[in-house]
Amino acid sequence: MDASGLQLSSPIECSDSRLDEALNYALSNAGKQLRSRLCRVTSAVIAGSELPSAIRAGEAIEFLHTYSLIHDDLPSMDDDDLRRGKPTVHKAYDEATAILVGDGLQALAFEWIVDTPELTADQQVRLIKLLSKSIGFDGMVGGQAMDIAAEGQSLEPADLAQVHARKTGALIEASVVAGAICADATDFQQAALRAFAQRIGLAFQVMDDVLDVTATSEELGKTAGKDIDAEKSTYVASLGAEGARIYAETLLTEAIDALVDFGDAAVELKQLGHLMVHRSF
Repeated sequence: MDASGLQLSSPIECSDSRLDEALNYALSNAGKQLRSRLCRVTSAVIAGSELPSAIRAGEAIEFLHTYSLIHDDLPSMDDDDLRRGKPTVHKAYDEATAILVGDGLQALAFEWIVDTPELTADQQVRLIKLLSKSIGFDGMVGGQAMDIAAEGQSLEPADLAQVHARKTGALIEASVVAGAICADATDFQQAALRAFAQRIGLAFQVMDDVLDVTATSEELGKTAGKDIDAEKSTYVASLGAEGARIYAETLLTEAIDALVDFGDAAVELKQLGHLMVHRSF
């Protein structure tokens, strides 16, 4: 799970030199690329090997994820100076440039899907609907609004799960389902993969809360203890660090159990699930 730059199947063209520089800065620090890996590996569960269409869809999802991080770090949102061990885009450049790079990446994600020749028109429409919903009012944007509204409050775990099912979980779930769409998975297969994704996405967020209070800024690549300082509701605040770890393990077990019908075809996806929970950063 080493961090590295995002390797793309085709180049991105940006005529504005400053935007192009800031865009390359953001994508050269692409992190663990978990969402694109989920998309690719899921396609292999169904098709037997990673599909070129899933590779492209995974790249589009990383554009969306990077856009969300750039905007989350802005002063009006989480107001962070550090992302993946480097200055955030608005610190390295300026706030306007960061907003525009984020906006451009969101638009580019959907252009990327449409320009994927291995996808049928039906698959393109399904992917666009899936991804747009996952980042919209019922997904990431809605979750971020709920997260801001919950600052200074102490939410119960069930209510907290609703926040993170949108803020973090929706795009993780979409990553898995996108791989399934690329591989023409059946409705039954998609339901099982959704169940896996929903649980592993929540487990990922629970561990994120744990790491926020147990890891250093250097280990995380972002400012540690930020959630406590902002008085955000977290699983650690609700369950304690050890209780949150136990909850994450329970969710991981449920996620792996959801893949039982795929047998050995899901080995790599299960391994990726374990890595998402048993991580130190």
